[in-house]
Amino acid sequence: MATTEGPESPRTRRNSNKNILTRIRHGQSTGRAISRAAEISEALLQERDQQAQWHGIPVLLQRLYDSSHLNSDLSQIHSIIKEVSPFLSMEAMSFVTEDRRTVQKSTYPNTYTFDLFGGVELLVEILMRPTLTTQTNVPKMSDDLVKDCLSVLYNCCICMEGVTKSLASRDDFVMFLFTLMSNKKTFLQTATLIEDILGVRKEMIQLEDIPNLPSLVQSFNQQQLANFCRILSVTISEPEMGNDDKHTLLAKNAQQRANPCPSHSEVNQVALLNIPGFIERLCKLATRKVSEASGPSSLLLELQDWYTWLDNALVLDALMQMATEDAEQSSTESSDESSLATSPLRHRLPQSMKIVHEIMYKVEVLYVLCVLLIGRQRNQVHKMLAEFKLIPGLNNLFDKLIWRKQTSSHVLHGQNQNCDCSPEISFKIQFLRLLQSFSDHHENKYLLLNAQELNELSAISLKASIPEVEAFVNTDRNLICDGKKGLLTRLLSVMKKEPAESSFRFWQARAVESFLRGATSYADQVFLLKRGLLEHILFSIIDSGCKSRDVLQSYFDLLGELMKFNIDAFKRFNKYVNTEEKFQTFMTQINSSLVDSNMLVRCIILSLDRFESQIENVSVVEVLSECSLLSYMARVENRHAFLFRLVNIINVQILTQENVSCLNTSLVVLMLARRRDKLAFCLKALREKEYAEKYPGCLLNNLHTLLRFWQRHYLNKDKDSTCLENSSCISFTYWKETVSVLLDSDPTSLCAIASYIDEAYMDLGRDFLQV
Repeated sequence: MATTEGPESPRTRRNSNKNILTRIRHGQSTGRAISRAAEISEALLQERDQQAQWHGIPVLLQRLYDSSHLNSDLSQIHSIIKEVSPFLSMEAMSFVTEDRRTVQKSTYPNTYTFDLFGGVELLVEILMRPTLTTQTNVPKMSDDLVKDCLSVLYNCCICMEGVTKSLASRDDFVMFLFTLMSNKKTFLQTATLIEDILGVRKEMIQLEDIPNLPSLVQSFNQQQLANFCRILSVTISEPEMGNDDKHTLLAKNAQQRANPCPSHSEVNQVALLNIPGFIERLCKLATRKVSEASGPSSLLLELQDWYTWLDNALVLDALMQMATEDAEQSSTESSDESSLATSPLRHRLPQSMKIVHEIMYKVEVLYVLCVLLIGRQRNQVHKMLAEFKLIPGLNNLFDKLIWRKQTSSHVLHGQNQNCDCSPEISFKIQFLRLLQSFSDHHENKYLLLNAQELNELSAISLKASIPEVEAFVNTDRNLICDGKKGLLTRLLSVMKKEPAESSFRFWQARAVESFLRGATSYADQVFLLKRGLLEHILFSIIDSGCKSRDVLQSYFDLLGELMKFNIDAFKRFNKYVNTEEKFQTFMTQINSSLVDSNMLVRCIILSLDRFESQIENVSVVEVLSECSLLSYMARVENRHAFLFRLVNIINVQILTQENVSCLNTSLVVLMLARRRDKLAFCLKALREKEYAEKYPGCLLNNLHTLLRFWQRHYLNKDKDSTCLENSSCISFTYWKETVSVLLDSDPTSLCAIASYIDEAYMDLGRDFLQV
């Protein structure tokens, strides 16, 4: 019988499709009505499929749901997942290979459809179902089925951040994934999925909550442990603050008062250190030598060709999976760290791929070690790194790194800026950050030298008739570098060859500076002076044309540590800066950004003060009279000008770890003035400057507020106070006394800031500390 109804119009079909999608979205958000494909008839789904271009995904999901009961045929489930998987993997590969400038404009309809019709939720149920039943005869899922389920979920996460966030919000699923890591055949897929999930999770997981964490980590071979470090990096690092205002010291102090207990990341660091053999294995991974099957010239070309492709974590993981599977087919899997190196596949891969893959391992391992080195358990970590000879191992590895001029594609970046570095660049920067953390204010810094270099330091001390520092005397020579050069000397060699704008210069200078930081050591300074470091720094600041503020700041800081209290360094400075033009260029660089150069200014002022107390020494008198830098700073009006600018460029609301040094440099100027009974004269000069600039009270009120903050900040921080004392050679007691004198409320005190502010402009009572 013919129907009286005509054919359905395209517009009607489109409206029907929208109705289905609307009903599903409503059901998923409210928990009522339709929420997945299984609740819609297969006939309706097939009818709408072609018009909506769903590629049969809703129908496949409905069949998957019908087939996925507790005692279902797992082979049928696997067959359906294999059928739907190519639609999603195709979009995931498209995502990771797209130009990143256009990737946000792209849409991934297959992934969207899969998630919308309940595919993600269904796969999670399939994976977790065996763990949620008390039945003992439940069919065991094959490793291949688990891997394919995880791969589909990972592909969905790649294309849709909403899927990743949804999975991250499920604590039960996250902990379940860690249990899958004990299976070597599903490890890779599990690790990559966990990494993505933890990257968007709002609350950091607690490693202690992972079932049998110590035995799990101990079961990993070296290859797996290196990949596990990628996950650990998310769990032991403090989360990014986001808003710049939250990076201020005021905000950080308020946060510490509100949360005095150790953070999740600190608790996780302790959990890792309690795993037997963990640090030792990381040291072995970090110092494992990179294969060098091909010559260096062809290697450089290959690295450039492979850079774009290999910089994607998904492809790197696929490469590792290929190597693992090949090794399994050729021999019984070994937990020995050389198993990957002996894999037949590795002999077929381009040499550059082998090296980059090894480098990617080391980037993650060095990052974990670096974070642990700057954590609360620093001394414990230091002891273990020394015991397991990390530094000698890195020294032996140093020549395997590729120090070369960067291509034009390498954009200079700052130390806190996220960048898209190639693996080799990331490796070198992480390597330098580790050296910086290792040497900074720690006696183990002398492990960066070899026996011959330690003997040289002894000879320098002997010639100068000064005692060797305690840290040097206590250095265990069984743990130092071997070979012709120590790690510090090798670093100096490559540092002097770097192009002017290379971002490596920043990290290299930071690493060398950390060796000098702490209590000033004349022998350490001379050791570096003899290797031309001062001349290299001055060339970089004056003659190289370097414009990078980050690099210049690091060189200013390094120069300050190198010259502090060292008469030989000032002689060398005067020999290099031998014309008025050079001196003016140098001072222009200093004055162009006082936040960057204030540590050097502090060094010059402190050194001048000491030299002026040693006028019985002919050599000192000669330098005082001839050195243009010391002569410039000896003029009191120049010191006052620096003080005025330093106080003027900061206030409590914008103080950060980066610019708080300006406050301390200001305080050094005031302390030295007080020591010479010139503090009242100094405060009077500031008052006169205020009136000359036509804003009376502004500068002194700001200084008063800054010093109140200083008291609150430093009197509760032992580490910071020790650093101030060591770097200035002024007792912390004198720091505290000077601040108290300046903040005295007695209006008759000639050394109190309040005495120099007219009552009409006085604003000393504001409570800035409550945020």
